[in-house]
Amino acid sequence: MIQTPYYLIDRTRLARNMAVMDELRAASGVKCLLALKCFATWGVFDQMRQHMDGTTSSSLYELRLGREKFGLETHAYSVGWADHEIAEAVGYADKIIFNSISQMERFDNQSAQIARGLRLNPRFSTSGFDLADPARQYSRLGEWDATRIERVMDRISGFMIHYNCENADFDLFDRQLARIEEEFGGLLKRLKWVSLGGGIHFTGDGYPVQKLAARLKAFQDRFGVQVYLEPGEAAITGAASLEVTVLDILNNGKDLAIVDSSVEAHMLDLLIYRQPGKMETDGPYPYMVCGKSCLAGDVFGEFSFVNPLSVGDRLSIADAAGYTMVKKNWFNGVKMPSIVIREADGSLTVAREFGYADYRDSLG
Repeated sequence: MIQTPYYLIDRTRLARNMAVMDELRAASGVKCLLALKCFATWGVFDQMRQHMDGTTSSSLYELRLGREKFGLETHAYSVGWADHEIAEAVGYADKIIFNSISQMERFDNQSAQIARGLRLNPRFSTSGFDLADPARQYSRLGEWDATRIERVMDRISGFMIHYNCENADFDLFDRQLARIEEEFGGLLKRLKWVSLGGGIHFTGDGYPVQKLAARLKAFQDRFGVQVYLEPGEAAITGAASLEVTVLDILNNGKDLAIVDSSVEAHMLDLLIYRQPGKMETDGPYPYMVCGKSCLAGDVFGEFSFVNPLSVGDRLSIADAAGYTMVKKNWFNGVKMPSIVIREADGSLTVAREFGYADYRDSLG
């Protein structure tokens, strides 16, 4: 039995998302790039590259990982490229997307040999969290003034427009895309490609994939561009769990179960966005499932179990692929979860284990 904690990536569940990806790509003609900021666990890239067109990055290291481990088309984006990064970035990328006109002009000569794009901020988004809203007041993410953008249109071939955040509402997507068409249509017609970013939850249950495909195809045909999507969560939703073991049971007004993992260290987004974890269980015995770090609020959530919990019981926290492995950290020196892959035949492959040396070497 594999020692917990570990992230368990299920290839069969991943295949379900990849099948939807294939459906969308075939019906619309769009290209799908994996957003490495969400999921970069390259042990399953062999499966994903058969159904996706490449990767998109947010930093030099993500860019290099995408080129070396995924291959295919590689898009380079960063909120700010440094002088010492740009030559290496251009060497890995098929397209480089600048966050601002000033960055593009600064690195004009260094980037002239590859396709270049600019991030466009439409000044609206679907985000319900100010922290994650790319169109928040005083946002640094992208250019919005068409007059300013006009000055550099002869030096770019595409836009990246990232404004969807966990958007499962096709009608909202349709309306907002129509607004972009209306406000920036004159510029769009002069481009070769447009990335509409990530955050469209088209692999969710009941999402009208064919409607989305038709809308994207119409956009491509109207403006004569190649559309890219940058799915992160949509690529890996439901494809992994965090496997943990109960270390202690106590009661402090509620029954508490302490496990050998930490929300702060292993599923940080639950704390950032104040969301509970997910567990596929339902019964008459409620417990608050808590992490083992010293952070008082290190709590995965409250769940009801079929049977009373005991020390040694194993629990599975669901939907643990996105923004987990890319954010895991060594807070409190808590053992970092291993990465395990459930193969299509049901066998388990331990792709990576982390030990004391990894903790020590991360600090000096």
